[in-house]
Amino acid sequence: MTPHNGTGGVAVARARRRKTTRSTLRFIGAAAAAASLLLVVAWPPGGGEGVADGRGGAGSGPHGSSRPAADSAGPALGWGLTHTRYSADQGERGARERAEKLLSQRRLPQNQHIMGWGALNPEPSPGRYDFASLDSRVELVRRTGGTPVITLCCAPDWMKGGADGETDWSRERLETAPDPEHYDDFAKLAGVVAERYPDVRHFIVWNELKGFFDDDRNRWDAESYTRLYNKVYAELKRVDENNLVGGPYVVMDSRPPGDDTHASPVRGPWGSVDRRALDALGYWDEHKVGADFVVVDGPSYTHEDELVPDEFTATEKFGAVGRWVRERTGLPLWWAEWYVEPGDADDARDGWSERHRVAVHAAGMMAMARGGAATGLYWNPQRRGADCPGCLWRGTADADGGGGLPMMSLLSRFGREFPPGTRFTEAKTGGDGARHLKVLADDRVVLAVNTLGRAVKAEVDGEPVEFGPYGVRWLTR
Repeated sequence: MTPHNGTGGVAVARARRRKTTRSTLRFIGAAAAAASLLLVVAWPPGGGEGVADGRGGAGSGPHGSSRPAADSAGPALGWGLTHTRYSADQGERGARERAEKLLSQRRLPQNQHIMGWGALNPEPSPGRYDFASLDSRVELVRRTGGTPVITLCCAPDWMKGGADGETDWSRERLETAPDPEHYDDFAKLAGVVAERYPDVRHFIVWNELKGFFDDDRNRWDAESYTRLYNKVYAELKRVDENNLVGGPYVVMDSRPPGDDTHASPVRGPWGSVDRRALDALGYWDEHKVGADFVVVDGPSYTHEDELVPDEFTATEKFGAVGRWVRERTGLPLWWAEWYVEPGDADDARDGWSERHRVAVHAAGMMAMARGGAATGLYWNPQRRGADCPGCLWRGTADADGGGGLPMMSLLSRFGREFPPGTRFTEAKTGGDGARHLKVLADDRVVLAVNTLGRAVKAEVDGEPVEFGPYGVRWLTR
């Protein structure tokens, strides 16, 4: 999520830990996870077709029972999720069915990467494809009626100096960008993916500029990323001009107030966004051949894992970033990931109660919505066991798993009540507890959040309302 440590002093211990833990935990053991997935998943018919020799083989043809693409969906999808290492296409049958039923209750955008985060290497050797694991995830989205999104990351080893037919799942290799001489090959792979899943219309190019930080110049190598992006964009549009493509998926890192390191004009009580992130996005915006939406991600906390001045006020960063990006690009804004709770040394975010976590996420989503977000994809930190802080459903490895959790209720309700294009209005608050509330409203509903860990009483639209500790209330107007 942060640049690599370089001679310019880019990364402190937090950056090294973040890079090592957050990304590594997503990737390390991915081969084993994928192998177990192959054993436990009931593959859809034709899943074995994913392995083929030559670009004209079965790997490059349409797969499965795809429904007609929703060309009218446009780039504003609302609030959904990203599937990660474990998801509802694996585990116990009853648990999978419960999770699928949960996902089917509302048409959510659902994102899947092509390599890592639950997907095997899609092209282990040039022209030889293995789409079995990616097929499984796409079929899950189809079965649950979701709007499929594909993130085109990461790259097969042979595109970045590795050996044909081998996959190194270590963090260093998976976070390596393709070599420039293989940009065309990666674009061709993107085209094969688009042809295989013709019902997919939304594509994100790469993830967090992984492998594109220039240690010597102590900045993002936006030039190289943009060259890759432009090739992928052109190939996806060649496959189907209705395909919608976005980037650059840059991390909006920030420093606390008073720290002028790489300071920028995008600032607030929470600090200042790293100027290098804005520069990278600006270069991409000026030199891209086209884009249908712009993608960012980031945490509410600072580079040093500080919540300034507190965890709720810190979420205002999302709104400030959104307004700047929308004004700079004029494009629909996507948040591919967002985080409000700093991770520990193992990147685990389980120090808060679930009530606390949901309340701060609600405040963050309010800020993103006010900042003009057209799409938000919640990074679902799915685990196999019953204990799963921040997860959307209970792990499906257990027979009694698959049931919905509080974050799913928030995500689904927020998406239903505040779809893209919502015109927000003011809600009048009063009483002793009013100063402790975060509020978002349109002409139908009010979402109000108590930012304290104790109960408060307040008035909303003139009516008395009681809030429990970190209470989240939906009120009809």
